[in-house]
Amino acid sequence: MEATPSAAASPAAPLPLERSTDSGIKIRLSVMMFFQYAIWGAWLPLFFAFLTGHRGLTGAQAGLLFSIGATGALLAPFIGGQIADRWFNTEKFLAISHLIGAALVWRLASVDTWPGLITYSLLYSLIYAPTLALTNSLAFHHLVDRDRDFGQVRVWGTIGWIVVGIGFAQYLLYRHTPAGADEATIGAAQLAGIADSLRLSAILGVAMAVYCLTLPKTPPQRGTQNFAAAEALKEVMRGSLKTLFLVSFFVGCIHQFYFVLTAPFLQSVVRLSTESGVGMWLNRIFGAGGAGLMTIGQISELVVLAFMPFFAKRYSRKALLTVGLLAYIVRFGVFAFLPHPVAVVPALALHGLCFGAFIFIAFMIVDEETSGGVRASAQGLFNLVIVGLGTIIGNLFAGYVAKIATRPEGLDFRILFSIPMAVGIFCLILLLVLYPRKLPATAKGFEHQPEAGSAV
Repeated sequence: MEATPSAAASPAAPLPLERSTDSGIKIRLSVMMFFQYAIWGAWLPLFFAFLTGHRGLTGAQAGLLFSIGATGALLAPFIGGQIADRWFNTEKFLAISHLIGAALVWRLASVDTWPGLITYSLLYSLIYAPTLALTNSLAFHHLVDRDRDFGQVRVWGTIGWIVVGIGFAQYLLYRHTPAGADEATIGAAQLAGIADSLRLSAILGVAMAVYCLTLPKTPPQRGTQNFAAAEALKEVMRGSLKTLFLVSFFVGCIHQFYFVLTAPFLQSVVRLSTESGVGMWLNRIFGAGGAGLMTIGQISELVVLAFMPFFAKRYSRKALLTVGLLAYIVRFGVFAFLPHPVAVVPALALHGLCFGAFIFIAFMIVDEETSGGVRASAQGLFNLVIVGLGTIIGNLFAGYVAKIATRPEGLDFRILFSIPMAVGIFCLILLLVLYPRKLPATAKGFEHQPEAGSAV
């Protein structure tokens, strides 16, 4: 239920032009985002290399495992969304989920059988995936102005990803890099050491579970239907959200090429440039394994999200989404046709625009175009499309492309990345043709107000 002026106030009394979220609430939500994405960022960029290089899976098997692991996002609107929208306080559900998830991901570090990997990946996805949408909906619930405030909060998720990415890459370099060993021995040791990234994720998960109990109370809301996901789906299927969800599905597919295949690509680029000294310099700064170097993309997110409140209030949603898709296209184009650190490092920085101008703006659009009683389920439906279906199909697709791009000397990165570049062009055409141009949300009176009694 939306907050309303006090009954004692005159009906004609104007509302204040500027309302601010309490700084203490923003700090608490920011810490939540830090833990939420540090948990994920600790292992995700390295897991494909761990599976194929240490556990002995083929690229296709690893892609299939990632797809199985995305199943949780398919059920998130029906599990997490339903519980948070109708039955249970969001912060309590997050605490329970992260505690169980920590136990599962700790066990995943030592599982070495195919049935075991499938089982624990599936169980972990069922627990963790709903928390991605629920942290967004909890934040939106307590923020006064989504355009101004959400970027300031969400940016701490990016900082969490950066901290664990660079920190663990340095850990690999100094803890799992045998001094004086040959390249093959060093590579094997580093791949085995990636198991510790899963254990780090588990430790962060326990910390997050405890912290969630201190978050502002976020009770379930009443809606017009008992099944919140069905009500949310009706709202999604009307207007421009249909187009947004369609384009986001394809974006979710190509997003996986970046997260799954960029780390081995960067290892190849750095190895080939070692003779010139560039590769050694990059390793000293960002650590080994490629995940540290990938944090250049998250560092650029900090800049993009810092300026996003300015752009979100001045430019149409369509214009911002277009910029995000162009960043996807250019980044994959550089990876495919200019695989040299001089070009690749700046291209990594385009990730900030990929996330900030497309996915971040899409989160905001979903929140502003759905009603308060189904926002958690609507965010879950969006996650179903981009993190669930997009990830499942994207991983299978990436595994298939990796298979056809494999040569005796290794992966042909021109084939590997030119295909997602082409998909990005297709997404851009869809957006330009089908998505309406809209004024910035605040120009249409979309300022968000927390529900009554939420700032507890």
